[in-house]
Amino acid sequence: MPSASQFRAYLQLTKPTIIALVAITGLGTMVAEGSIFHEPLKMSLVLIAIILSAASANAINQFIDRDIDSVMDRTRSKRPLPLHSIAPVSALSFALLLGIVSNAFLWIKINPLSAIISVATILFYVFIYTLWLKRRHHYNIVIGGAAGATAPLIASAAGTNDLSALSWILFGIIFTWTPPHFWALALALKDQYEKVRIPMLPNVLGDERTRLEIVLYTLILLPLGLIPCFMENAGILYAILSIALWLWYMRETVVQLKKQTVSAYRRLFFVSIGYLFFLFLGLMLDGLWRWLRGEI
Repeated sequence: MPSASQFRAYLQLTKPTIIALVAITGLGTMVAEGSIFHEPLKMSLVLIAIILSAASANAINQFIDRDIDSVMDRTRSKRPLPLHSIAPVSALSFALLLGIVSNAFLWIKINPLSAIISVATILFYVFIYTLWLKRRHHYNIVIGGAAGATAPLIASAAGTNDLSALSWILFGIIFTWTPPHFWALALALKDQYEKVRIPMLPNVLGDERTRLEIVLYTLILLPLGLIPCFMENAGILYAILSIALWLWYMRETVVQLKKQTVSAYRRLFFVSIGYLFFLFLGLMLDGLWRWLRGEI
């Protein structure tokens, strides 16, 4: 029986904050499309499979990045492999087990399409982002961010055996949100990324260019966030919340980037997490309201 400290170490290996965002983006899709209401047990199990698959990818990422994680201040005192709380072989075994179980379930019990997208997500995150892009190109997070945006696709595939237009829009929202979210952290940790020779955007093209791109990507989120309303996959409640959240996020972006301090960049990083979390929470509340009115 694992101890409490071992349990915490394995939980940390999965990157719980990322898992929480994956969970709410997957669940938000299920609510907006109505699949969670029509087949609650099935879609709840699908959500668990999405979470476990994401946890597998995150754990493999930490296994591969344990060399740089042991150097960076942000990770060496928090992550289980630099702390030697878990042996590397145990971490990899745990990660592979999660991936095999979750995707076997999707393939056998749900449908091949959801499993294929889930497996492709893990492979993309591990091989394209972690092993190739992350240590080679300053737009690593732009392309690699696609791996963190697939929960809506998996959820839609599981619920409909197809990929809805809504799921692609939600994928696009997360995909667009990821670079400014992570670049705020990259600005705060510029020296640490320099130390481990990770070519993040501020290290290669400079802080000013990074701040400009953060603003541009954040601007795009406003029209993207409203598209579900025009597709009739969301109503007035979501529209109001989407605009209000974007105004808050945009204001914080301008204010914190003007300060040009580590603490301001860190604040913007956490604000961005709040934006995405509450955006999908708003989508869920709107979907629940439409279901209660018999619209989905």
